[in-house]
Amino acid sequence: MSTQQYFSRRRVLGLFSALTVAVTAVGFGNVASAQSKPVLRIGYQKAASTLVLLKAHGALEKRLQAQGVDVKWAEFAAGPQLLEALNVGSVDFGYVGEAPPVFAQAAGANFVYTAYEIPTPNAEGLLVQKDSPIKTVAELKGKKIAFNKGSDVHWLVVALLKKAGLTYSDIQPVYLAPADARAAFEKGAVDAWAIWDPFQAAAEKQIGARRLATGVGAVSHHQFFLSARPFAEKNGEILKVLLEEITKEGQWIRANTKEAAAQLAPIQGLDADVIEVSLKRYEHIFKPVDAKVLEEQQRIADAFFELKLIPKKLNVKEAVLK
Repeated sequence: MSTQQYFSRRRVLGLFSALTVAVTAVGFGNVASAQSKPVLRIGYQKAASTLVLLKAHGALEKRLQAQGVDVKWAEFAAGPQLLEALNVGSVDFGYVGEAPPVFAQAAGANFVYTAYEIPTPNAEGLLVQKDSPIKTVAELKGKKIAFNKGSDVHWLVVALLKKAGLTYSDIQPVYLAPADARAAFEKGAVDAWAIWDPFQAAAEKQIGARRLATGVGAVSHHQFFLSARPFAEKNGEILKVLLEEITKEGQWIRANTKEAAAQLAPIQGLDADVIEVSLKRYEHIFKPVDAKVLEEQQRIADAFFELKLIPKKLNVKEAVLK
């Protein structure tokens, strides 16, 4: 099956709908309707350290409970699944990278950009085995590269190939989730693996993987906080409190990186020293969405459309509150 066929509109929609049953099983839609007071439902990934620590520390719950608002949390494997939950109304707010919102908007998801983390291009990279003869991205022509489709590293691969004078059709993409990609990488079933931290730092530490390239000079690697549009339109004050607490959490991580890593270790299932490396590659500084970052998102959307990775041309500014 060709890349174009795979990323037909039906398959792009399938990327976000395949997990609808699992998302619905979380049951947050029923919880929200069954309770009389407001509920903030947050979707997060285990690798999203800021939200993981915000949940663990409980400061958000304490502050919102004083305003009569409950907080519910749901964990997802990756950004595409989280955005599907956002689209079907199972969560109100989530944190994903720069590429998943583009795929989600192309599939008709009803969300808005709310805030973003300043660039962290060093927090993702293209790995090869420590003894690999491959020394440059250009040498990946005709080779197999594993990465999670629809994720940040999908854009990283596209950008790095272009920078090296290659096209997307010059390589063999192997679409695998992080755990499966690492297994294929270790077995030598793929030649390179595009991945983000903390998985990147773990591979470097545990199996001696070598970074062939990072996002530096190729991508910004923004991280975004997204809200379901209906929730954002009605709950501006709740979102204001949430973003204030996220900002405080980011400041705490920057000032207490070693302690943050120690607290995250049992949650993320990684050694604290690996997590500390990962944390230092992120900035943990968050800002309201602005015109400049939307322009960067538009460039990603345009590139994906030209490659026929999404089925239609997008105007990313439509995914903001008026």
